[in-house]
Amino acid sequence: MVLHLYTDGGSRNNPGPAGIGVVLKGTSGNVLEKCGKYLGIKTNNEVEYLALLEGLKIAKKYNPECLICFMDSRLVVNQLNGIFKIKNGRMRELVLQVKQIEPKFQKVEYRYIPREKNEEADFLVNQALDKKLSKT
Repeated sequence: MVLHLYTDGGSRNNPGPAGIGVVLKGTSGNVLEKCGKYLGIKTNNEVEYLALLEGLKIAKKYNPECLICFMDSRLVVNQLNGIFKIKNGRMRELVLQVKQIEPKFQKVEYRYIPREKNEEADFLVNQALDKKLSKT
């Protein structure tokens, strides 16, 4: 079974109020699970990784043969694929957390997609932020 994981993280004012969006889909495009969460004050890059980590935890329950992770952050995708170096200490910690979860899957791929192809995850980010910020 191949699953598709769409994740997004967003921070308003970078760093600023931040949220994540996660959408896990089956091969036919059916939504298996989705979630959006407000995470407090974070940077854009940090929440991109935190969204992925949340998505990996969700996907693990389904025990897919292959998990294809789609993200609209070129930086994160290129860091995880070993193309870009990781200079920031906090990002290095988050990459290590991702790499510790990876062996729980038979195969994991990270692919960059343009923002407009990640609308569902992006919507969940903004929904979580709008909901939280409207309460303050």
